[in-house]
Amino acid sequence: MDVTLQDPLIGRVLDSRYRVEQRVAVGGMATVYRGVDTRLDRVVALKVMHPGFAADPEFVERFIREAKAVAKLSHPNVVGVFDQGEDHTAAPPAVFLAMEFVPGWTLRDLLRDRGALSPRTTLDILEPVLAALGAAHRAGLVHRDVKPENVLLTEDGRVKVADFGLVRAVNGQTAATTQQVMGTVSYLAPEQIERGAADPRTDVYACGVLLYEMLTGSKPHLGESPMHVIYQHLSTDVSPPSQRVPGLPQQLDAITLAATSRDATRRPADAVELLAELQRIRRGLTPAQLDAEPVPAPGPPPAQGSAGVEPPPLERTSIMDPELLRELPADIVMPRHEAPEPPAAPRRRRGGGR
Repeated sequence: MDVTLQDPLIGRVLDSRYRVEQRVAVGGMATVYRGVDTRLDRVVALKVMHPGFAADPEFVERFIREAKAVAKLSHPNVVGVFDQGEDHTAAPPAVFLAMEFVPGWTLRDLLRDRGALSPRTTLDILEPVLAALGAAHRAGLVHRDVKPENVLLTEDGRVKVADFGLVRAVNGQTAATTQQVMGTVSYLAPEQIERGAADPRTDVYACGVLLYEMLTGSKPHLGESPMHVIYQHLSTDVSPPSQRVPGLPQQLDAITLAATSRDATRRPADAVELLAELQRIRRGLTPAQLDAEPVPAPGPPPAQGSAGVEPPPLERTSIMDPELLRELPADIVMPRHEAPEPPAAPRRRRGGGR
C-alpha cells in the first residue's frame, strides 16, 4: 500500500504558499516532502515537524530561533534554509522549514551500493563536508548529528550537508529540560554520551567515524544492540582502517585515529583544522595510493555493500524516554549520566530518512 496516499499533508498548501507534493523521507522528528513555492514557482524541500513536537511551544520556539541562525549560514556545501513557517488552517497543524531541494542521493546510498571507497573518493566527499562544518563551527554552530544520511550527493557532483537547524533546536531543548542527549549511536562522541557535551570536536569525532566507514565499508563499532555500541564508544579505541583494508596509507590511519580519539582534547580542534590536515595528507599521497581500489581483509565485519549482506536499517535521530533504553533502536537519545553496562557477547545490520 502506498502510505503517501493517506498522508493528509499531500496536496495541502502550507502558509498560503508552499504546496506539498510528494513525501521524500521520514525521520525521527520530521518528514521531508518535495514541494513547490507557489510565489516563486520553484521546487523546495519542506521539512515538517511531527505533530508531537509541533505541539510543544518550547520546542517550536527553539526550533524557530535556531532555524534563523542556520539560515544565516551561507555556504555552497550547506543545504540552504529559505523560510520557516507554521500552518494551523487544517489538521494536523504544521511547523515547517522550507529548504533547498537537492536531487540526488545520500552517502548512505553510496556506501550501501559500493561498500568501501578509494582514498580519492573518500577525500572528495569528506573535504566538502568538513568545509561546510568548518563554516558552521566558525559561526558558533555545532551540527551534532553528522552521519551518512545527512550527507547529500547531488546529480552534478556536489556534496551538501543537511539537518543543521533541527538538530541544534532539539539538543537545546533536551539539554534544558530532559537530561537527554540526541544522536545516532554509531556516530556519538564519548563526551556526548557521558556528559551531553557538544562542541566542534563532537562533529570531528563523527567525521572520523565517517572517514573510517568510507575507507573500510564498515562502521568501527558494531554490536547486536545500541548499548553494545555505546559501550565500545566509551571503552574501545577505533582501530586503524588498514586493519580492515590492508595497504591503506599510514597517514590515513593516523588522522582517523586522531579524529576519533576518545579524549576530545586530542582531536583536531574543529572541522577547519581537520580539513587542513586531510588536504596536507592528500598532497603527500601518490596517484596510485589515492586511486587504489579497497580490498577488505578476509573475515568479519563484512562491508555494508557486499553481496549477500543484508543492508543496515536507516539510522534516524530520535528522542525517547530514558525508561526505554533497553529497547532502543539503532539510533537513540542517551540519558546524560547513565553509565553503560558491559555488553553481553555479540551474536551477530535509498537513504533519505534524515
